[in-house]
Amino acid sequence: MGYIPDLNEAQNLLEEYNQDKFLLKHGKIVSGIMGYFAKKYDPDNEEFWRVAGLLHDLDFERYPKEHCIKTKEIMKDMDFDDKLIRAVESHGFGIVTDVEPEHMMEKILYTTDELSGLIGAAAIMRPSRSLRDLGVKSVMKKFKTPSFAKGCSREVIAKGAQMLDMELRDLIEITIEAMRSMGDEILD
Repeated sequence: MGYIPDLNEAQNLLEEYNQDKFLLKHGKIVSGIMGYFAKKYDPDNEEFWRVAGLLHDLDFERYPKEHCIKTKEIMKDMDFDDKLIRAVESHGFGIVTDVEPEHMMEKILYTTDELSGLIGAAAIMRPSRSLRDLGVKSVMKKFKTPSFAKGCSREVIAKGAQMLDMELRDLIEITIEAMRSMGDEILD
């Protein structure tokens, strides 16, 4: 069994490899979502879930064409636990890796990485620019509009919901709740 960094170490590592404010914020958002889901599905491993969420795009700023591949190399060089490496690598399934999410945590990371972007974009388009009054119906409408937040893969979100054996509406609702729990400042 390899090493699993704590949240502070993971944050420092993320900042070492990324200066882009959007990527740093995205890591924090996905980490928060993962922590929220962990409380429901695996409370004893909440920090592990949060670390995976924080580090999932570790290599993206420096190595966008080798996304997930470089993260795996960086983590192996740091003797990180194989379970963490696999989780982070699997979030790129079907896009940049062939490592399919198997465990609940991996499936949630795979799905909510994309879904968080769609929800965030839907929230900032509202007059309130807030998650507080964002409903599932509104996000579903945006999900069905391919030109809205084009960078958020509907295919990944739908496939992830299927992997999790969850209705898309339910998954969106829980992810909105997770993002609300972090406050509207995550949208700034």
